[in-house]
Amino acid sequence: MSIHVLKAQGLSLREIARRLGISRNTVTRYLTSPDVPRYKAREARPTKLEPFHAYIVQRMQAAEPDQIAAPALLRELKAQGYQGQLRSVQAFMQAHRPRPAPDPVVRFETAPGHQMQCDFVVFRRGRHPLYAFTATLGYSRWRWVRFASNEKACTLVACHHALFESLGGVPKEILYDNAKTIVIDRDAYGQGHHRWHSGMLDLAKYYGFMPRLCQPYRARTKGKIERFHRYLRGNFYVPLSSWLKQSGMMLDVETANAEVGKWLRDVANQRIHPVTNKAPAVLFEEQERCALQPLPAFARAPRLVSLLTERPLPVMDASLQHPLSVYQQLLTEVQA
Repeated sequence: MSIHVLKAQGLSLREIARRLGISRNTVTRYLTSPDVPRYKAREARPTKLEPFHAYIVQRMQAAEPDQIAAPALLRELKAQGYQGQLRSVQAFMQAHRPRPAPDPVVRFETAPGHQMQCDFVVFRRGRHPLYAFTATLGYSRWRWVRFASNEKACTLVACHHALFESLGGVPKEILYDNAKTIVIDRDAYGQGHHRWHSGMLDLAKYYGFMPRLCQPYRARTKGKIERFHRYLRGNFYVPLSSWLKQSGMMLDVETANAEVGKWLRDVANQRIHPVTNKAPAVLFEEQERCALQPLPAFARAPRLVSLLTERPLPVMDASLQHPLSVYQQLLTEVQA
């Protein structure tokens, strides 16, 4: 066996003979002898994940053309008795879908309480549209989401009120894209001096933050919120909507808002962020909450004349298909 080991290490017949104190003929005889045991690779043993292979493939197919996130799928597998690790699930899923291209975007960090990034993300258009207004604090990566059936200016205003109430403060500036509900005419009064939408201007004045715009046709300028959109889609929207899809139902605004609050509290804001190496909720409480500007006194409702007096706010939690109780019953049965 020593002869075979030394040969496998790349040694010559002469060197093997010298080290073992035998002749080269002896070395050759043992290397070619059929009586020497030949070892082969051990057959693969069943893994903890193997009983769930068909289930994982089924869930991935149900989520197409979107991709379901491995941590979200892990929670489902653990509810069914899986006792393995996340890396096993990730490796199996990677083998069944193309590997995403690496992200070349350079991250720019900001001080606590300085910047927040906000945006609308579209999940579904058509007869039953589904949008989400999202927000991410630049320092702690604390996240917030409100689903809606449209992305109109009045919905944008209502989402900001709810956001700042949940946040308990106001950042110094907020970065947006170039939507018409944000800015009417970019650089209208010179470089960097924009003609803002009246509703956005009233919001900024009332809450005391400075609105900023990302570069045109360069949405990834606000990379933190764009990355969160991918995380929100894969870890929340796709798992939930695919469960309902398998039961012949569609995810609506009411159900999405009822579930996303728990997901933000228990999952998204508790996940260790790969850049900060801390959970957003922890970093927010430790360093960023105290750096936010205080909310204005609510002696009376803010006068957002251009938006709030012309038409009432939309009922953002109106169900598009089924009552919330139907979805809640389904989700309870699935989790059980």
